[in-house]
Amino acid sequence: MHEKKIAFIFPGQGSQSLGMLAEIATQYPQIQKTFQEASEVLGYDLWQLSQNGPLTQLNQTQYTQPIVLAASIALWRIWQDELQDTPVILAGHSLGEYSALVCAGVLDFTEAIDVVAARGHYMQSAVPEGQGAMGAVIGLSDQAIAQLCDRAAQADVLAPANLNAPGQTVLSGNASAIDRALYLARHEFSAKLAKRIPVSVPAHCILMQSAAQQLLVDLEKINFRRPSIDVINNVDAAIASDPETIKSALIRQMCQPVRWVETIQFIVEKDITLFIECGPGKVLTGLNKRMTSILTVSIMDRFSVRHQAS
Repeated sequence: MHEKKIAFIFPGQGSQSLGMLAEIATQYPQIQKTFQEASEVLGYDLWQLSQNGPLTQLNQTQYTQPIVLAASIALWRIWQDELQDTPVILAGHSLGEYSALVCAGVLDFTEAIDVVAARGHYMQSAVPEGQGAMGAVIGLSDQAIAQLCDRAAQADVLAPANLNAPGQTVLSGNASAIDRALYLARHEFSAKLAKRIPVSVPAHCILMQSAAQQLLVDLEKINFRRPSIDVINNVDAAIASDPETIKSALIRQMCQPVRWVETIQFIVEKDITLFIECGPGKVLTGLNKRMTSILTVSIMDRFSVRHQAS
């Protein structure tokens, strides 16, 4: 048992759902306590919104981000209180990087809640509604994706935003360019799947430049500390321990792709024996099954099993 080497991975937007964490909330008071802390920072009831919606509001970026962060930190706190196997490495997908930094002691939870709510607002405001989009493409190589973006961009912004798994890429940019890329992916590049994803913000591309500049002002006011657990950032797919480097990575992340494939490969090379997805969904667990034979489990499943057995 002492040889177990655990990696925690934290999801971003897309893992939220109405009623999330409800099945374990009565058994674990850490959930309500964590959501209450976050609600006091933001001035509205995050738990109420996460449980009862409306769904359209839950899925708006400025609300989704603090709610997913709160859920991930609540689950982390339960893990610490109940099981106490400290992971040796952490990584988070996009927004999830903030969860990882809180768990590593780089940011206070209340600071992170405040800044991710602002981050979501800046992202939502950076591009007029309807002018930005994201689309998922499955079944094309990185080289084919580069060719696809080159052909479909024309005068618009179009770029890979999330390199999620081999052959699974999310594109981001102007809505017209996304639609051209998805049409070409289906009809000329023979992609297995090419479709828009239900987000209103074209994340991780240069359309987020104004949001990144606004976020930098906020991050400069926060005292970043050195991490107590190694954290891999999205843009370099590397461990950073210097607070200024960590801060810089969060800013660069706004306009650059999430290098998730390289992140998981990096963790695998550290001889990890178990991945645990610490968040309300199982998005990253599904991606990991495409990339590694190392067991990946959802922390929600862990806690549900423990409760049923008790």
